Amino acid sequence: MGKTDKNFNFERRNTLKKLGLVAGAITISPLVSASVAKENTITKKRVLRVAHITDIHIRPEHNAPIRFEKCLEDIKKHNIDFFLNGGDVIYAANYKNIVRDRVNEQWDIWKDLRSKFSEYDMHCCLGNHDMWWAAPEKTDPMYGKEYVVKQLEMPATYYSFDRQGWHFIILDSMNDKTIALGEDQRKWLAEDLEKLPADSSIVIMSHCPILSASGVFKNGNHKDYEEITKIFYKHKDKKINCFSGHIHLLDAAVYNNVNYYVTGAVSGAWWEEGDEHSAQKYWYRETPPGYAIIDLFDDGTLLNTYYPHPY
Repeated sequence: MGKTDKNFNFERRNTLKKLGLVAGAITISPLVSASVAKENTITKKRVLRVAHITDIHIRPEHNAPIRFEKCLEDIKKHNIDFFLNGGDVIYAANYKNIVRDRVNEQWDIWKDLRSKFSEYDMHCCLGNHDMWWAAPEKTDPMYGKEYVVKQLEMPATYYSFDRQGWHFIILDSMNDKTIALGEDQRKWLAEDLEKLPADSSIVIMSHCPILSASGVFKNGNHKDYEEITKIFYKHKDKKINCFSGHIHLLDAAVYNNVNYYVTGAVSGAWWEEGDEHSAQKYWYRETPPGYAIIDLFDDGTLLNTYYPHPY
């Protein structure tokens, strides 16, 4: 390593220290990825606080269950109302070489962990790694989406619900053999939005980003983003906020006044130490492992804060 390299690493480490993100630091500073309309903070009232966790990729290796449990204890300290779980709950069931025992092993770990925060409601969406497509027959009860829907106690592969004046829409990104909603689900989405009155406050969660900045080089955005954004454009009178995961990176984008947030993965680099692209140990590229806390207000604004975890 030359003198220039040493100077660069010294300056880089000092910058990370200021952010509180150096490995081994006592505290890790939260990152406000984006917020909406900070004005009128005196009069508006927070009506919900939600934890968005995604890409947990739970597995027996790398001490992942205990590390996730520690992260869970940190999340509880935020006094949240419920969880939004963005999919890829288990490490992987979707590869051709995955056998039944491996799938069961991962879901058994998840069930045990879920029992440790069962007092909280959790609304989930499907991740691409959650489904076991290598089952011997399509009639196998563990094959495909329906088995995952049961494991995560979801009402359907996509659905919506209301809480405290906010409308939540949970989407299924895995259709048409690609990252897309598919025609039927897009029609359902359009109809669901059409039922809502003007000025409605909306949170939409999908596993894969509908739009994202980092999706440009990660190739993780929805293939049908044009069709979806056209649907949103017809509802300019509503406050729409989209949340996703999948690409393990943290970013935020705005298009036609719709906010698109990508939350980094709870598992970071899949609970592993990372690779040559990782800014630090356990990070995926420049994003540390973590979760988001979303504060939702009665005026339809929100504050989205990303909390890196050190586990």
